[in-house]
Amino acid sequence: MSGTGTTLANGAAPPPGTFAPLHHRLFAVIWAATVLGNIGTFMRDVSSSWLVTDLSASPAAVAMIQAAGTLPVFLFAIPAGVLSDILDRRRFLIVIQVGLGLVSSTLALLAWTGNVTVESLVLLTFLGGTGAALATPAWQAITPELVPKADIKGAVALNSLGINIARSIGPALGGFVLAALGAAAVYGVDVLTYAIVSAALLWWRREADAEAGLREHFGGALRAGFRYARASRSLHRILWRTVLFFGSASAVWALLPLVARQEIGGGPGFYGLLLGSVGAGAICGALVMPRARARLGQDGLVLAATLVTAGATILLALTDLEVVGLLATFVLGTAWITMLTTLNGTMQAILPNWIRGRGLAIYLTAFNGAMAAGSLGWGLVAQETGTDAALIVAGVALALSGILAHRAPLPKGESDLTPSLHWPEPAIAEPVAHDRSPVMIMITYRILPQDRPAFLAALYRLAEERRRDGAYAWGISEDAADPERLVEWFFVESWAEHLRQHRRVSKSDADIQSQARRFHQGLDEPLVQHFLGIDKPRGKPTTT
Repeated sequence: MSGTGTTLANGAAPPPGTFAPLHHRLFAVIWAATVLGNIGTFMRDVSSSWLVTDLSASPAAVAMIQAAGTLPVFLFAIPAGVLSDILDRRRFLIVIQVGLGLVSSTLALLAWTGNVTVESLVLLTFLGGTGAALATPAWQAITPELVPKADIKGAVALNSLGINIARSIGPALGGFVLAALGAAAVYGVDVLTYAIVSAALLWWRREADAEAGLREHFGGALRAGFRYARASRSLHRILWRTVLFFGSASAVWALLPLVARQEIGGGPGFYGLLLGSVGAGAICGALVMPRARARLGQDGLVLAATLVTAGATILLALTDLEVVGLLATFVLGTAWITMLTTLNGTMQAILPNWIRGRGLAIYLTAFNGAMAAGSLGWGLVAQETGTDAALIVAGVALALSGILAHRAPLPKGESDLTPSLHWPEPAIAEPVAHDRSPVMIMITYRILPQDRPAFLAALYRLAEERRRDGAYAWGISEDAADPERLVEWFFVESWAEHLRQHRRVSKSDADIQSQARRFHQGLDEPLVQHFLGIDKPRGKPTTT
């Protein structure tokens, strides 16, 4: 695969003008190549999931394949998000395609020689998942480089449609090739798709990134991402909703090969049809989703999708009929894409551009961590209680958690996050080295006693913004000799990071700052001061 199969694209029905990006030759070529790449990966995953059932009857072994594919995103998504910002994305993606091609070539060789083991499947699936984890943020980030700004939304919708096309074709095709020609042929087709994607990327003559004096380095960018995640309450709410849903819903993906083979009694072709049914359901779900969202609202849609997923999971546990299994997976696909779209779209809406890649990487970490842990957990439950019992328990847990979580609505994501650029440049006596650290910023207000409660309430809302944008410590103090004189202070790790902080303040955050500043008394603006850390002098002090 091109590495986009784990991308959580928004999946919305194509709005007017969605197909306009295909008029841009560069986007059309890379889009078509990635669709083929994703078809290859879905074929590979079907082969590996089915092959492990030939090697072991243990539900835990089957679940380990699912976990091995999703665990790398949990482990590597955040570093990958940083790398996608500091490396040449085109070259980075080409290197990953070569690595993934080697993984599938090794699988093909082992399958051809009859030397495949559970251990080798798990290891190579993990390596393939690692490649996808490293590539996903970069694939998301290149879209604005392939189309003009007016076509970006259409390009995102087409990316989502491409993934669902691959999901509906790849598993079924993989199942048929597996049944007709064997696993080695399936892996060989996957290698060919990597060559196609690599060729498309080599054909792209990407412009070199412009050098910027304030460009972030890996360590600082990683710390900035974690600071933002720690300080954003809206992000916290999306993350725990993600973990609750996918931790339980992962049971159906972990145990579906066993449902197809042992409970329903189908072959590899039928297993591919089940996964293809999920993809077809996802396409239909994408088409009806805007209408359903308009009718139910965001939170009502999430609750409905959760309950439908729970019902489909339980139905798979209760049936031994192929047609019912196909119906259940089709319905599952509609609900699954609805949850992915809503959670991912909400995450996109609350993230400003400067942190978008890292914020989405954190979301992917939560998503895939829940999938990996859930897959292992439900595999162990199935081993002790049986596949049907595990699916029923997972369905009930999913329904109950969805009903309880409905009481905590998702953030609306309606704030204006475009940079306000309203902060004046800091007053300095002489140029400051960008690595000078730490930096303390002090803002002095004069607040009347009767205004203090309202001022402090506004300032504590502002504190979240300071921490999101770069502050690692924040506080408010009063002058012991003059209680009306209040000082807000916060620390930033370097002068360069503070200059970046100036560029990160959004228009919505600027409104919060204005709310706090309106309580300030006096003709002048609040006094803003910057203090730089001083290194301890070396050597012995001199005396006169």
